[in-house]
Amino acid sequence: MGLLEIAKMPTAENAVIHLNAADNIAIARVSLSPGQQLRIAGRTLTVEDPIPAGHKVAVVRIGAGENIVRYGQMMGRARVPIEPGRHVHTHNVGFEELALHYEFPESEIPLPQTPQNIPSFLGFPREDGRVGTRNYIAVVAASNCAAHTAELIAESYARETLPPNVDGVVAFPHGEGCGHTIGPDTEQLQRTLGGVLNHPNVAAAIILGLGCEVNQIDHYLGEGAPRTDRLLGMTVQASGGTRATLEAARKSITGMMERASAERRVETSASKIVLGLNCGGSDSFSGITANPALGVCSDMLAAIGATAVLAETTEIFGAEHLLVRRARSRAVAEKLLGFVAGYKTYLRRFGGSFDDNPSPGNKEGGLTNILEKSLGAVAKAGTSPMTDVVDYAERITSPGFVFMNTPGYDPVSLTGLAAGGVNLIAFTTGRGSAIGFPTIPVIKISSNTAIFRRMRDNIDINAGRIADGEGTVAEVGREIFDMLLRVASGEKTSSERLGHKEFVPWRIGPVL
Repeated sequence: MGLLEIAKMPTAENAVIHLNAADNIAIARVSLSPGQQLRIAGRTLTVEDPIPAGHKVAVVRIGAGENIVRYGQMMGRARVPIEPGRHVHTHNVGFEELALHYEFPESEIPLPQTPQNIPSFLGFPREDGRVGTRNYIAVVAASNCAAHTAELIAESYARETLPPNVDGVVAFPHGEGCGHTIGPDTEQLQRTLGGVLNHPNVAAAIILGLGCEVNQIDHYLGEGAPRTDRLLGMTVQASGGTRATLEAARKSITGMMERASAERRVETSASKIVLGLNCGGSDSFSGITANPALGVCSDMLAAIGATAVLAETTEIFGAEHLLVRRARSRAVAEKLLGFVAGYKTYLRRFGGSFDDNPSPGNKEGGLTNILEKSLGAVAKAGTSPMTDVVDYAERITSPGFVFMNTPGYDPVSLTGLAAGGVNLIAFTTGRGSAIGFPTIPVIKISSNTAIFRRMRDNIDINAGRIADGEGTVAEVGREIFDMLLRVASGEKTSSERLGHKEFVPWRIGPVL
């Protein structure tokens, strides 16, 4: 049954969603009761168990040890025989790491070119060619030791009327920057903080240290540091303490605001959009509605020379072969697989597994294991060639579909995308999410109508209309694209109106 055939009121024909002819399971569109009749691909079967909406029902007999197939791909093995009409979930599905076959590209695909006559938005052009969708003054703590003072500086503007074209003064407090080993961990933190300081959505910034921490502010101000005329360094110790630092910072911000207020939005090619793709609180509908619709939007961006950046390495595991097949070159594919292998090593240090990723909420929403979750998550990136693969918080420079190595933990993943230079973020959710970011608009897309109605203040677009039979994947994808252009031009998202400002750098090393 195709999604276009799904009517709002459940019948034997449309109570479940059978995604692929090869699938031996179907997804309950609504809650199913024992004795209920279903018709799937010309066959009639009887529901044998209570099956919540979003969960799986066996459509044929599946023998013990046989593959469970969703999206035409293996997502696990049956632990015991599963009869038609039975609930298929964690109680009878086993997880195992797959020995995947990789189809590497035989030649290199050219990077996408920007066509003529593409859409535009109103943005803030920057000296380096990037374009901001917002115009903030940022106060970034170099360490936890300066975090409170950074927050005090930003909070001092909360009740003040800001000049035109200034979106706000925002703090970037965090718990890192001292007690680090010197090496990859501090280098990653410096790359992350450098990325949020030198960001197209930031008109000017202060890097604020205590003075004696491991992460010295000199790193951001020394020879070769970018945009030094827009960046000021201060320490609490040299400034005379917390109150004196607050007063000194406000004097400096006055000049920063004058410059930022003089900047104007101008009509800009939509090829300058760099969209971060993320999901959190996913459910079984995420891979049917919100993620594929966002994938349509991602393909639309790639077609005009813009960029869509998929993240969350933990949520491509088991689906990485699908991305390898789309790589523009063997080198790009090998880089992706290197990050997956590196993440396995990282997890083994702590006795972890990729299958630790599905949260209790994910499982309650119908996702059985990481393989099933990943197969739905990669749909956010559409079908365009994968043009580049970058490390956490690394600057994004390629047009088209790019992958970034990040954890699946939402605030850490969004922080990496932001540091890489995305100027918008699209975030799909099935269980509900309230996350945002200090300087980047986050557009929330629900995978089902129930969560859209329950968390209306937090959600911008309801992709649940697809499962309700009230819209298509292509239509909702266009809706997301159109909203991107409006938000890039200044329209506020739900997370902005609510004041969400989550910022969490990825700590990878020991605490000393």
